[in-house]
Amino acid sequence: MTTVTDRPAYDRYPTIPLPAGESVITGSEVWSRVRDLAQARSGDRPPVVVVDTYPGVDLPALIRHLGDGWPEAEIIDVEDAAARPIAEIDTMISDNLTDDRVFGVISHLTLDAFYDQARLAGLTERVAGRTAATVLVGWGAALTVPAPDALVLVDLARWEIQQRQRAGAPNWRSANQGEDNLRKYKRGFFVEWRVADRHKRSLFDTIDFLIDGNAVGHSSGTEREPAMITGAAFRGALESAIRSPMRVVPFFDPGVWGGHWMQDKLGLDTETPNYAWCFDCVPEENSLLLTDGGHAVEIPAMDLVLTQPRGLLGEKTYARFGAEFPIRFDFLDTVGGGNLSMQVHPLTDYIVDTFGMHYTQDESYYLLDADDDAVVYLGLKSGIDPDAMIADLHAAQQADHPFDAEKYVNAFPARKHDHFSIPAGTVHCSGANSMVLEISATPFIFTFKLWDWGRVGLDGIPRPVHLDHGSANIQWDRDTEWVTDNLLQGPVELRRDGDVVEERTGLHELEFIEVRRHWFDDQVDHDTDGTVNVLNLVEGDEVEVISPTDAFPPYLIHYAETFIIPAAVGPYRIRRTQASRSPRFATVKASVRGTTFTEDTTLTSGNKGVRS
Repeated sequence: MTTVTDRPAYDRYPTIPLPAGESVITGSEVWSRVRDLAQARSGDRPPVVVVDTYPGVDLPALIRHLGDGWPEAEIIDVEDAAARPIAEIDTMISDNLTDDRVFGVISHLTLDAFYDQARLAGLTERVAGRTAATVLVGWGAALTVPAPDALVLVDLARWEIQQRQRAGAPNWRSANQGEDNLRKYKRGFFVEWRVADRHKRSLFDTIDFLIDGNAVGHSSGTEREPAMITGAAFRGALESAIRSPMRVVPFFDPGVWGGHWMQDKLGLDTETPNYAWCFDCVPEENSLLLTDGGHAVEIPAMDLVLTQPRGLLGEKTYARFGAEFPIRFDFLDTVGGGNLSMQVHPLTDYIVDTFGMHYTQDESYYLLDADDDAVVYLGLKSGIDPDAMIADLHAAQQADHPFDAEKYVNAFPARKHDHFSIPAGTVHCSGANSMVLEISATPFIFTFKLWDWGRVGLDGIPRPVHLDHGSANIQWDRDTEWVTDNLLQGPVELRRDGDVVEERTGLHELEFIEVRRHWFDDQVDHDTDGTVNVLNLVEGDEVEVISPTDAFPPYLIHYAETFIIPAAVGPYRIRRTQASRSPRFATVKASVRGTTFTEDTTLTSGNKGVRS
């Protein structure tokens, strides 16, 4: 449970309102509300309640809370009673996990595969003969009773799962507390979270209550007060969310190359050594805060994608990607830090064939800010010997053979508001002293490091380098001339109307994301044209998003905040606020190419990228 308090200019805790009349349920009322509903439905027979959980929920803490709140109920841990031995599950998913430290293969298993069907049937029979109130709890509890008297989902944000794992928590039913965190994350990303999202999606329409699993146990070691909303409040809030602008809850993380721009400009904790990343719009990782105005429950942002894909994404984008959010906005802060790793992303054919992902990590760097010495490494120098470069990369894995990056890779000056397209297969990285807004496709872990400047991770372990994957994807013809002709041109002015200037800033024609930049003094009109829009205020102190038809209340946006305009919104206007002090404003807007922008979408060799 999160208390809503005053916010700094950059809002780290954006909220989505619960429907009128709904409130966050806290404390002892949580289990009394569940009990009362179940007893009202069960009549004369003892009630049965299902409490299904997301993997990573602190099940012992949850059971303690449940026992305190409903002491007369018989509580059955479904996982202990019916889950297959973890050794069997490990064998079942071994091909998905592979031997690699980072990469696996996407699982298409369903949760029932992790359970002994005979033991599940035994639980069903046991419940049928109960003489007291019974609560079945755990990941997969809903597999036991098809129509319980009350159905509760305990949900959990992936970012909180990662924090708990860093603090020593294992994966689901695994004894891997001390395992490398990258391997824990891999098991979640490729298996557990895929299975879990598939499972909970089948429950969303029928849950009676949703409990904030982030408050049950906590990565900090301090448990918070349990908080819950009704299923109707959960569904109503998400149905409403697609009809207005919205933001996900950003999270920030330090790194070996991290800088200090976000600490200075966004009001972050200055005691943390640095901040390298901010995921400002990655629904797979981010969360949403659903609020009654005084308290909030935190849920995964993916719940919105899974429950409202058509209204959020638009019919065409949904038809193309399914219930996935294909556009990612995140920050990479190297101001006062170091270079990112030299890297390359997989081609589409490679990521499909090797990892089971159906689209790849095309990306771009938009420079929110940059020092005078900032550069972006992009593409290969003309005339290099590929075999010599690969040999030098292999030699660089030995501590006494550093890789001479500038012998092989172009280093282009980077200035504020430059936008560099980086289609998959292009060798690249951001240099030090840059504040990058990364606008890219969402498969965000598929980075093949080629050279990491001789560093180890914050955990003291050498960061993984994947030369075999990388060398299989490097496009050697993307040399100085190709990059200059294809990735460094522009911007292309498309429209000028009074103080409004609309420009195309990318991305390259091999990438599916279209980006438009709008400069304006007072206001500019937009339309989603039936597909999701993702924007960031890259210039100016604050603006507000309004509806020309008053379909939603004005929505305040501060400098550097990323915001989503769901497809269902349609027309919207961005305008300066009465409190704005900036003389001019700019937003960058990304959408899926081919689903909107019916005019001016043909790219030619002269306008495939942008340098301001």
